[in-house]
Amino acid sequence: MAPMSALSTEPIAPTRDQVRRAPKVLLHDHLDGGLRPQTIIDLAPDAGHELPVTTAAELGQWFADAANSASLERYLETFDHTVAVMQNGPALTRVARECVEDLAADGVVYAEVRYAPEQHVSNGLTLDEVVAAVQQGFDEGAQAAGGRIIVRQLLTAMRHQARSMEIAELSIAWRDRGVAGFDIAGAEAGYPPTRHLDAFEYLQRENSHFTIHAGEAFGLPSIWQAIQWCGADRLGHGVRIIDDITVDEDGDVTLGRLAAYVRDKRIPLEMCPASNIQTGAAPSIAEHPIGLLKRLRFRVTVNTDNRLMSQTSMTDEMCALVDAFGYNLTDLRWFTINAMKSAFLPFDQRLAIIDNIIKPGYVALLAE
Repeated sequence: MAPMSALSTEPIAPTRDQVRRAPKVLLHDHLDGGLRPQTIIDLAPDAGHELPVTTAAELGQWFADAANSASLERYLETFDHTVAVMQNGPALTRVARECVEDLAADGVVYAEVRYAPEQHVSNGLTLDEVVAAVQQGFDEGAQAAGGRIIVRQLLTAMRHQARSMEIAELSIAWRDRGVAGFDIAGAEAGYPPTRHLDAFEYLQRENSHFTIHAGEAFGLPSIWQAIQWCGADRLGHGVRIIDDITVDEDGDVTLGRLAAYVRDKRIPLEMCPASNIQTGAAPSIAEHPIGLLKRLRFRVTVNTDNRLMSQTSMTDEMCALVDAFGYNLTDLRWFTINAMKSAFLPFDQRLAIIDNIIKPGYVALLAE
């Protein structure tokens, strides 16, 4: 058992095993960024896709090395290899099923996993067939996990393309069949969220939920547009909100108007620490804005982004925060409840997961 604090009966830091067993909620995870290396190798021949290396161990390391570039654009290039092997129904179903299995094994009890259906139609699948294949995999994975996890889809449109309205309509067509909401992703610079304003206005008229990748590689204008022009329910990453916060030499903190608005409105920040280090959005875990933002009580959540590229998991992400900031189980519970409160799930279902799964799970861990 971890050492005890002189001021608290709670361990100063949870063990890795405790973090793994803790119930976790994941809001920002890319399906095409979480494949098992062996699965890519298995699927590549049928896809006619050549890989840079031949073994699973080598491939896993290749993805990590390629992603450690401090460039979002270079980071995104790694997806060429994963998307290439996800172009038919059985492959999509396998990848989706294994995603759920891996998350459940890591203690995740609720997840929203995103991907861009438009990137999986090169071999003739329709958009509906793509979503159906992924949903089949999610259903199979949840069944294999014995109902210990709920995984829902977020349908993503690529911000450099012009299919956002089509994908938004697809998300509405599937919202009662496993799709939780909508997202836009891809390189931020030069592709502001307002390019897709018609899609966001349509979703608002349909009383639907959406998140927007913003404030990762770009800055405050990206966040401002996502919220004030497009009406985002959540911010994908949102790291650059720190640019609107000033800390003086005495430690006094002043929030700019945008940062104050984000905090006051409780707009969730889908933060992905390991990924942010790789793309250069933050210099290190210890210097990641998540520490200050948590202290200021922003609606911060912890996420994986791309488990393959970052060689990470929810357990890894939380353990890194424990090491960097000295967080304890109560802190991890705070992040988890934040995420569950922010999920695109009906209120009564969110409350049930918080009261019946998350809180009892942490009570049991704190009692060890």
